[in-house]
Amino acid sequence: MALKFTLLFLPLLAHIVNSQQPTTFNIGKYGGKPNANIAEALSSAWKDACASMTPSTIVVPKGTFLLNQLKLVGPCKAPIELQVQGTIRAPLDYTQLPDKKAEWITINYVDHLTISGGGVFDGQGKDAWLKNDCGKNPNCVKLPLNLSFNFITNSTIHDVTTQDSKNFHVNVIGCKNVTFRHFTVSAPGYSINTDGLHIAKSEEIYVLDSVIKTGDDCISVGDGMKELHIENVTCGPGHGISVGSLGKGANEEDVTGIYVKNCTFIGTQNGIRVKTWPSAPATLKITGLHYEDIIMDNVDNPIVIDQEYCPWNQCSLDHPSLIKISEITIKNIIGTSASPVAVSFDCSKTVPCENVVIGDIDLTYSGKQGPITTKCSNIKPTFVGKQIPPICANAAAQSS
Repeated sequence: MALKFTLLFLPLLAHIVNSQQPTTFNIGKYGGKPNANIAEALSSAWKDACASMTPSTIVVPKGTFLLNQLKLVGPCKAPIELQVQGTIRAPLDYTQLPDKKAEWITINYVDHLTISGGGVFDGQGKDAWLKNDCGKNPNCVKLPLNLSFNFITNSTIHDVTTQDSKNFHVNVIGCKNVTFRHFTVSAPGYSINTDGLHIAKSEEIYVLDSVIKTGDDCISVGDGMKELHIENVTCGPGHGISVGSLGKGANEEDVTGIYVKNCTFIGTQNGIRVKTWPSAPATLKITGLHYEDIIMDNVDNPIVIDQEYCPWNQCSLDHPSLIKISEITIKNIIGTSASPVAVSFDCSKTVPCENVVIGDIDLTYSGKQGPITTKCSNIKPTFVGKQIPPICANAAAQSS
């Protein structure tokens, strides 16, 4: 009887195991062809894959494909993977995008999403950068970003490249437990407003073992961010890893738990930076910023807290920032500064920076004129280990 039961059970077990193997949906079977717009084919493949009761993989094979605009929406009934092996290209002319929401590829409300394959999302942004005058024109045209992830959970984006976006490369909003690993951002240093990843109103986001080359912030952190871990990331060219800018909106949410570790900045405008707007109504708090084991290679401004951030004179300096910055650790930062001011802490008069610990700083000036120095206001750090150059000597800092 036991043998008979076993013989009956084995086929059932084999069926269960086989049913969990991902089902493949190749866009070629949906009419997707190289050098043609694959929006319809990719949408159809997504619809079928998302409805699958078992894990599924959508394949964009090797080759070059065009994509006008795409929105992929969940929730899906099982884990889903978008495997991009080839290159997907956006229109050269951003006005060809039928939906004017300034996003090229949007993915919303998906749990257990994977994007992989070694392929490239090419935004073809070189012509669009010439049209970007947002620094001077408040009514400027909003150019489309490459990839927008909204309300994505328990997901991984790995071994793919976003290239030459017309605007930000990646937007991450309202997401939880999402990992970017072996992720590449590629754009020249002169590309305007092309932040590598902008992450806000999210929780437990990981950016690991990645390379970001762009014309703006490699990673920018917006309001409402909790638990962001950035590790083993190489940044440059770019403007560094920035918390902010924050404070321009009255209803912005607190930022807490930002960890930057084992990262390298090469020829960037900034290294690690926090920036808040003065004369603004926002009163959010920025707490728990941790920077450790970082290499600065000829960086203009290696370490910056700027609470008078006011680009292109778009604000007034009459009133200090009301944003409280506290609980910061900066440890083991080595390398070279391209400017004589290696460290600049410009904190708010109204709410000075508090509980700042600085340890083992070793930065030398790569230029030829003047000694390396630091600038500090409204901050009294606690020091651990050596400080080269001496930091905040004019701020009556504490030592331990």
